[in-house]
Amino acid sequence: MSTQETRTRIVWDYAPAPESPEHVRLRDSYGLFIDGDFRAPLDGTMVPSINPASEETLAEVAFAGEEDLRRAVDAARAAQPGWAALSGLERGKYLFRIARLIQERARELAIVESMDGGKPIRESRDVDVPLAAAHFFHYAGWADKLSYGVAGRDVAPHGVAAQIVPWNFPLLMAAWKLAPALACGNTAVLKPAETTPLTALFLAEICQEAELPPGVVQVVPGDGSAGAALVRQPGIDKVAFTGSTGVGKDIQAALAGRGIPLTLELGGKSANVIFEDAALDQAVEGIVNGIFFNQGHVCCAGSRLLIQESVADVVIGKLWERMGRLRVGDPLDKNTDVGAINSREQLTRIQELVSAGEEEGAVRRSVACELPERGWWFAPTIFTEVAPAHRIAVEEIFGPVVSVLTFRTQAEAIQKANNSAYGLAAGIWTDKGAKAFEVASALQAGVVWQNTYNHFDPTAAFGGYKESGFGREGGPAGLRAYLKVS
Repeated sequence: MSTQETRTRIVWDYAPAPESPEHVRLRDSYGLFIDGDFRAPLDGTMVPSINPASEETLAEVAFAGEEDLRRAVDAARAAQPGWAALSGLERGKYLFRIARLIQERARELAIVESMDGGKPIRESRDVDVPLAAAHFFHYAGWADKLSYGVAGRDVAPHGVAAQIVPWNFPLLMAAWKLAPALACGNTAVLKPAETTPLTALFLAEICQEAELPPGVVQVVPGDGSAGAALVRQPGIDKVAFTGSTGVGKDIQAALAGRGIPLTLELGGKSANVIFEDAALDQAVEGIVNGIFFNQGHVCCAGSRLLIQESVADVVIGKLWERMGRLRVGDPLDKNTDVGAINSREQLTRIQELVSAGEEEGAVRRSVACELPERGWWFAPTIFTEVAPAHRIAVEEIFGPVVSVLTFRTQAEAIQKANNSAYGLAAGIWTDKGAKAFEVASALQAGVVWQNTYNHFDPTAAFGGYKESGFGREGGPAGLRAYLKVS
């Protein structure tokens, strides 16, 4: 007599693992941070900052008008001589304090960053906040060594820096800009993006807690009109902008003939190039990190995937299988891989370009997943059979959408990768070191990663070519933009 065992099939799934926001100290409203204190806007404009995952209001935030911007620039101008007169060692101490306070409030900052911007908490916790602190630590160390960063030449600060940061990395971009500016003896007027101002305002609180002298840092939220007015203020000496190429061109035109130095870090349509000799499973993880990190809201996202024809079917199959395991949902859940789209306007832009891709003949595959009823969401999407002239291969989508093109030879890979108006970043996947160096030297990109993607370090320069902007941020190269060198 035979017996047969009946086994129950076990299905593994993630249990919810939400990060509690209960301890976050969010005020009901925030003023403009000018001259060391929060102040009401002169015209009384208050705008809600919305959680894109729930469409709920997190706080009311003051928006700066023309007179507010003038007050901010005047405060920065008055504080600048005293700040520059401090020794580099003393300025560095303030930056060290800010870095340590960011670390102390890391959990709170990560939660607010995810609530205000929609990105998964594990990205805010493990990438944005630690890197923001690392930038302040790094430039604190440079503050008394500035001449060593420019080959021993004499240096002086520019004066008042106007800095405009985007909505995709609000805290990190603020740190990228403020840390080198302050280390070099400049004062700053920072305008965060209208949809994600909260962590910049938390950073203003940290400046207060660090007892930074009043007027050294101003934080003035506002919309695009506030940014346009800020760069046209007569009292500024330096402008740094991260955002869209169109706005960057407008700023460049506004500064023409004024002798004001400008740093632009703009859009991208970066190529992630997979050769047949690459470790394909590793490459697939790199593709996922390159395009679905922060919902694709990354200027250097690997949104053009170039795969060698001999392995294209294998890579696409592995990628599609991996995409099916991505978890889309609550940004505060520690298991979430893809969070909410930052705004309704951005979701509309993504949908428009995805529809254009289908109309032009590309084949769309979107992950079948249950999206929350409230908030703004878009499922991870891959396009195959994409032509180089398709809009999805040319225009920056800024969402969780990757377009696949193929190539046969190394020369064709280089030609297709460089066939873009942008030149911010690129990735190369190959086991051949010589090939990697040869391809990297031929790519028109400011940053090239080999067998990895989206790895950032405060000691390394970051910036682009062509319509991706000019100037560098990070490392010793990041000092040069904030110094007069003689």
